[in-house]
Amino acid sequence: MNKLATYISALALCCSFAQCSDYLNTSSPENTGDEFVTSSTSETFKILSWCYANYRQNCIMGAYRWNDPIGSDSEIYPEIGSLNNANARLLPELLSVNAGGSGFNGLYTTIARASKVAELVADKPAFQDAVAAGKVNDWTQLYGEALTMKAFCYFDLVKHYGDVPYGYENNNVEDYSLTSRFEIYDNLIEILKEAEALMYPLGEGGITAERFSMGFADALLGQIALYSGGYQTIRTDVPGLYGDVQFTTKGKEELGCVYARRNDYLDYYKIAEKYFQAALNNKGTAALVTVDDRSYANNPFQRHFQYTHDLALSPESIFEVGNIQGGQSGQTTTSEYSYAFGRPSSGGSNQAAPCKSFGALRIIPSFYYGEFEAGDMRRDASVTVTGSKGDGNEALLSFTPGSKLDGGIAINKWDENRMNPPYTTSQRTSGMNWPVLRLADLILMQAEVKAELGAEGEAIQLLNQIRQRAFGNSEHAISASGEVLKEAILQERKLELLGEGTRRWDLIRSGKFVEKALVVRAEMTEMVNDLQTKGYHEFANGNVISNYVYTKKVYLSSPLTFDPDESNPALYPGWRGQYDYSTTPVKVTGTDHNLAIEGLFNYIDPDGAEAKRLLDEGYTQDDWGVTLVKYADHYTNSNLLPGVKEGNVPPRYYWPIPFETLSKSKGKITNGYGLAQE
Repeated sequence: MNKLATYISALALCCSFAQCSDYLNTSSPENTGDEFVTSSTSETFKILSWCYANYRQNCIMGAYRWNDPIGSDSEIYPEIGSLNNANARLLPELLSVNAGGSGFNGLYTTIARASKVAELVADKPAFQDAVAAGKVNDWTQLYGEALTMKAFCYFDLVKHYGDVPYGYENNNVEDYSLTSRFEIYDNLIEILKEAEALMYPLGEGGITAERFSMGFADALLGQIALYSGGYQTIRTDVPGLYGDVQFTTKGKEELGCVYARRNDYLDYYKIAEKYFQAALNNKGTAALVTVDDRSYANNPFQRHFQYTHDLALSPESIFEVGNIQGGQSGQTTTSEYSYAFGRPSSGGSNQAAPCKSFGALRIIPSFYYGEFEAGDMRRDASVTVTGSKGDGNEALLSFTPGSKLDGGIAINKWDENRMNPPYTTSQRTSGMNWPVLRLADLILMQAEVKAELGAEGEAIQLLNQIRQRAFGNSEHAISASGEVLKEAILQERKLELLGEGTRRWDLIRSGKFVEKALVVRAEMTEMVNDLQTKGYHEFANGNVISNYVYTKKVYLSSPLTFDPDESNPALYPGWRGQYDYSTTPVKVTGTDHNLAIEGLFNYIDPDGAEAKRLLDEGYTQDDWGVTLVKYADHYTNSNLLPGVKEGNVPPRYYWPIPFETLSKSKGKITNGYGLAQE
């Protein structure tokens, strides 16, 4: 063939490699034939590079990463009356039939191209000889990488769309139908078993965390087995869809679906255990960051995220989606993650200090105030109560629904102030990578599986690895068993991986989504009621949220702050402040760039002596909890998982399969779960 075969995207959209010759920088269209693209490993990798790029640009971020990081009992979206988080609120019936079309199409496009690469590489004598000899080389890596890309994208499809068409790529088809997710998962497990043995560990063969490695393929296989064995909402409106698979259900059937777990789930947990251990054994150069090598800070947890701000790969990363600062000539690259999920900034779109960060990822106040233990270094590195005005000044976030400086307290793991220097040329082009999997996540998934399978001693050891880093000592080690241990691991994942798109899936998989949703709604309601009646609410850990806090602009010679210092209200909480933009060409306002905060965790009577003293010292009284009272419905009901507020219902978190796929299926495919059909 002179061209790679036409392939299926959304079972309708067609393209060929020749149409992408500009991106691939091939010398002429006729050079995009099968022989040319596999003429060398470097040419073949260009095709895989396109797959990585297409995933970044057209698959993952069109709907705020499918709402994964903004729809749990710790994370919410900031705006009021928006459909951007309809899925996160468990109200997917509000979505149009094509709301998830871009990601759906993009994933199938990537699958088709990766599948074709694997097919072509399999015919290479150099690949066949290496496989026969039991050796790993660059050709086997490319083959394994292509298969892993295929499995990775199908996993995203099943997670976000449920049962989908499977196996039609690179064929012209007129008849297609849904395939059971459990059949798809079984096929992906087999694909990854083949792939992982042919791949380099991280750090070998030039493989970095911006490419799939043996360890990542093992971890993905384990994750797919874990999800296959976990609770999920399945369809009841398609007879025979799941064949002989038997289920245990929770709650009632509604809208043609029910919350269920397969009865043989432990078999899949055993597969997960085996391959999570393989991922740990084959992790290559990946290592948990347990030491902070900076002279001015001591927070190994934050050190992991600082690598991202330094445009470097953290030793802890197993895979992250690569970006290029400022983009690249002839290509489109974005750094959407730090814009969508970064520390909020009201800066302009360019030449600002720093540029705008929308801040779509906000943290539920009852979680921030009530769930971190004293001494947990993750709290301030993960959550912020301040943002950036965009003129070099720090500003208190407001609970008024909105975006940027409005919308409530926010995630703090990605903050362009922490780049050196920040990229001020334009928004969305900082070059920061997007996280997918890091070693702490893998360790805690293995702990979860071990606990479920009864290997409690091993589970505790894995759990306490993460807690040791979080607190800097072993004084907070956990010893537990049974359901208490399982809950402790689930909670540790909540604290460790906040904002990284995992909590929503942890709740779904554990079977606890509905009950945890009802708990956080009750907690927020109690908190708001206390704020309204008493002016404050005290949490079990002793933290207090009040109607008002007191702030004052102050000067710090180093305005970007690091570890907290409770004796200095400008340094507590820690990990905030601003980059020193006076060293950059962008416009900066004033010289007192930092914000001192009093009353954030303790009650100050607005009519008392302490409040008067602070006002006399130049502090201002700022609305805090009183704004939560004003927007009580937003924070306790309409924006906080209202789709399951009745209890005893299946959580509905899927996106609709696009209309074109439905309409051309000859009636064989419909959307379930109460989703739109047209």
